[in-house]
Amino acid sequence: MASVKDVGRAVVFGGSGFLGRRIVEWLAAEGIETRVAVRHPEAVVTPEGPASVGEIHAVYADVRDESSVALAIEGCDAVVNAVGLYVEQGSETFEAVHEPGAMNVAHRATARGIARLTHISGIGADLESESSYVRARAKGDLMVKDACPSATILCPSVIFSPDDTFVNTLAEIAKRSPVLPLFGSGATKLQPVYIGDVAAAVVKAIHDPNARGKTYELGGPRRYSYRALIELVLRQAGRRRLLLPVPFPIWDLLVSLASVLPHPPLTRAQVTLMKSDNVVGKGQLSLADLGVEAKPLEDVLTQYVF
Repeated sequence: MASVKDVGRAVVFGGSGFLGRRIVEWLAAEGIETRVAVRHPEAVVTPEGPASVGEIHAVYADVRDESSVALAIEGCDAVVNAVGLYVEQGSETFEAVHEPGAMNVAHRATARGIARLTHISGIGADLESESSYVRARAKGDLMVKDACPSATILCPSVIFSPDDTFVNTLAEIAKRSPVLPLFGSGATKLQPVYIGDVAAAVVKAIHDPNARGKTYELGGPRRYSYRALIELVLRQAGRRRLLLPVPFPIWDLLVSLASVLPHPPLTRAQVTLMKSDNVVGKGQLSLADLGVEAKPLEDVLTQYVF
């Protein structure tokens, strides 16, 4: 494995987001000078977390604009693309951000001779999906591989953290309603992964030359049905609620109605992903192959404020 001294400066596109912030923290804690490349650098607050050794700087970049991407990458030894768009608004479309946007980052990294590119995708990316978001993710992965064959692609399952929107949303619904709707029968399997483990995987991928050109699916140590996951959260929150199976055609209708809202509580991509198991595939490279020991959800649930 390469030494941390081989990487003096890294840039994280989307470094102000939920996952991006944690990646920035981990890189800085490694002593790496880290750039947070975002469209609104003036709004970036220096992340809190592990004691930062490396400096953190916010710079402007829009992955849809290759010139700004090139400027953000200038002088860096490693590049991380953690940009994620979940709701389309105007010119910010899934296609623009996750396809040519991802390709721009990969192309500029290659043009600068940077072999250490880590691209964040997700388990379930599928070219044949009914969801434009899921299709764009899959197409973006192919574009990244084509533009930068040495890129490491990390595909997390559902990411959990005490400040996440996944578990906390379930808990908030349970607080307000005596009934919790299930996706279908609630049998869909999930393999939630801790945000710190995903950030650690990024750092490992950057330093390990054997990770280049490979794809890793990142999941926690345990798999749950959606129903079992909700029951786990309810036990931790000390609540009893009725779990109501809701057929997917009804979810599809609800999503269509909610799509007119500026900030819909549920997206078509979320419903689509819940129609299939979201777990690490058999024979796929995983956290263990990067030397990261996965933390179970139960160990972190005690830190949530329900």
